[in-house]
Amino acid sequence: MHDLGPLLLALAALILATRLLGEVAQRLGQPSVLGELLAGVLLGPSVFSAVDPGDPVIRAFAGLGILILLFEIGLHTDLRSLREVGKEAVSVAAVGVVLPFVVGFFVVQALGFTAIQSLVAGAALTATSIGISARTLRDVGRLETPEGQIVLGAAVLDDLIGLIILGVVAGVAAGNHVSVWSVARLSGLALGFVAVALAVGSYAVPPIFRVVERLRTTGALGLIALAFALLLAWLAETSGSAMIMGALAAGLVLHHTPQRREIERSVTQIGYLFVPIFFASVGAAVDLHALAEPIALIAGLAITIVGVAGKIASGYALRNFGGRRLFVGVAMIPRGEVGLIFAQVGFASGAIGAGEFGAIMLMVVVTTLITPPWLGVLARSTKLRTPDLSGDGLDDLVAGARPMTPRYTQPVKRDKNA
Repeated sequence: MHDLGPLLLALAALILATRLLGEVAQRLGQPSVLGELLAGVLLGPSVFSAVDPGDPVIRAFAGLGILILLFEIGLHTDLRSLREVGKEAVSVAAVGVVLPFVVGFFVVQALGFTAIQSLVAGAALTATSIGISARTLRDVGRLETPEGQIVLGAAVLDDLIGLIILGVVAGVAAGNHVSVWSVARLSGLALGFVAVALAVGSYAVPPIFRVVERLRTTGALGLIALAFALLLAWLAETSGSAMIMGALAAGLVLHHTPQRREIERSVTQIGYLFVPIFFASVGAAVDLHALAEPIALIAGLAITIVGVAGKIASGYALRNFGGRRLFVGVAMIPRGEVGLIFAQVGFASGAIGAGEFGAIMLMVVVTTLITPPWLGVLARSTKLRTPDLSGDGLDDLVAGARPMTPRYTQPVKRDKNA
């Protein structure tokens, strides 16, 4: 019990700093995740040394934050709706995954990094933050347009493919030899687990949650849903896949249940504690001295350029499309929370060191910073009325409640006789 005092102080500092700097970030028109990252950097060993990111309890809280985020991503993902923008979303996702991954891998390897380090960097470049993209599109009035729907569909595919790649990289980092066979086996395990979970869960889970819905205990539905996600995460790890795939699969299974909205609200309330601690722990793990090394800065700059260019190119993969390709490409740029998951999993598994971790963090921060104002500029030429889509969910956990860009609405016509 004598160690509880410092831990309580560290948690109090994390909660207060992430809330304060998250609010500051939102007031500056940026996602709250950037303020929470900065809070971690300031509290971590590089500055004030108030929080040890390697503390077992902090790591456990951060791990729960990762699983909650992935569960929310699954809940947010409607696989059936991809059919409406299927071809366009697949085209954007394919280019947005393959081009950054391949180019990023070879660029990082050319800088002298190992194959596994290059794999992690390339994998991080495949991601697109669904939370930040959805919130920004909503703020500029483009969420319900063809461009917005294509971006959301492609972002879902990007993250599904990227997380499978990450599961493979985590398996390789755990000691598996890098070979075509090992990559194929780990990919098969990840895909197979998600497929089996969807096939079994679509029949077995809805009746269970209809019974759970009748429970009168406050919050029971959300807590049992979270327990289901943790159970699938454990099953995924036990089966040889990665825990992250289990949490994602749980969200995908529950997406079409009638209780999804209530589950999302309840889990988001829990996420308000654990998710900022995850973001802050990632920031605390950044070694500013290692990041200041020339090779780390060069690598960070290189993968940032590849990350931005690769996603913009994905927008131009659209053919016979009447919308704005550049708008689609820019909306795919932010890595946000998904990029942080890639960086953290790679760092925790030992696949990358402090320098590579800092380089990926630099890429995540820059791509997340530039997207909201860039989309705001692109959207000013077309003023649309934005539907009210506010409420708890993934974008609130990542971006916060405030708009990141000015809302563009149709001007109100005044009555001259009034």
